Amino acid sequence: MNTSELNRFIVVLIYGSLVLLSVLKLSNPLRVNRKANFWFGIFLFLWSSFWLDEVLTLVKESQVEVHSIISVQVIQFLTPIMFYFSVLFYTNPSFKFKITDLKYLILPVFFWINILLQRFGGFEDNTVFNFIFIGLILFQALFYTGLSYFTIRKHKKRIQQFSSNTEGINLNWLEYITIIIFIINIIYVVYNLSYDSKALNFFINGVFLLVIYFVGYYSLKQKEIYPLEEKQREELISIDEDPGTEEIKKKLISDEELAKIKSQLEEIMEKQKPYLDSELNLIRLSELVSVSTHHLSYVINTGFKKNFFQYVNEYRISYAKKLLKDPQSKLSILGIAYESGFNSKTSFNTTFKKLTDQTPSEYKNSSDL
Repeated sequence: MNTSELNRFIVVLIYGSLVLLSVLKLSNPLRVNRKANFWFGIFLFLWSSFWLDEVLTLVKESQVEVHSIISVQVIQFLTPIMFYFSVLFYTNPSFKFKITDLKYLILPVFFWINILLQRFGGFEDNTVFNFIFIGLILFQALFYTGLSYFTIRKHKKRIQQFSSNTEGINLNWLEYITIIIFIINIIYVVYNLSYDSKALNFFINGVFLLVIYFVGYYSLKQKEIYPLEEKQREELISIDEDPGTEEIKKKLISDEELAKIKSQLEEIMEKQKPYLDSELNLIRLSELVSVSTHHLSYVINTGFKKNFFQYVNEYRISYAKKLLKDPQSKLSILGIAYESGFNSKTSFNTTFKKLTDQTPSEYKNSSDL
């Protein structure tokens, strides 16, 4: 099989995988992250259309150029926007479109006008319009992948305000996709402007196929990020992702009340050890302390100068250190991780290293000396 035949085979795999994956996301059999999966499914379907020309050419055994149809070009131009919409709903399932969100149509309208002028304007030289065409595609792709990236980064800060185990809800896979797409877009456009784009097809298609399989694996295993109960979800989403900003805001409670809750919280953490529950979150802890989630978050941020994730995991690491030092303990490193409230060895090692500058194994070996 030569390179050309292998490339055609990869194209078929790409198109089929994207269409199948889009159907799975739109049907959403697990009924999780419903709005996010809907928009992500639309994104995947639009993304598949970029290989439709090559697939139809293989089927008809003659050159087919669907991408030259104006309606198809406009629809394809919306692909990065659909991706951004899915990111919005993954990070905030309560997001609602407002009239001000019509701003997302500004670039597509400019794109549409440029196409109409290029096709029906009667201009002899369309060089300028071609540059505008490519420029709008590049700008739109880079703008929305960049916007998606920073939205995910904000989300990762916010979930540390209410979750003690962020693995599985931190959207790392989606962040990696935005970075990869960002890089590929730059390479592809630069190569299109400077060299023969067909020479790059095999490499780009191969990379895209790997990315699509990566997307399929992680997107299908993505669990619900926020509680399904609307009131709880709204409370958690409204918590500021940056605890430092709380200091410049109006006090939620008096200093006396803060000291009282702080003392009560420390007593519960020492005696009841709720941090050993790997599913502990701000809602569960606030129920134990009998205060609202906002007040508890304020106490942890202001009273301890930490976010919820840091506060809980310091207790877990302290508990794990005792188990690691215990000569009578028969637990493995993984066993100690689970016993201490972590839900994976990876998160345990990462957190332990961050707080102690040692891995659990290094700490255990040093304590044995």
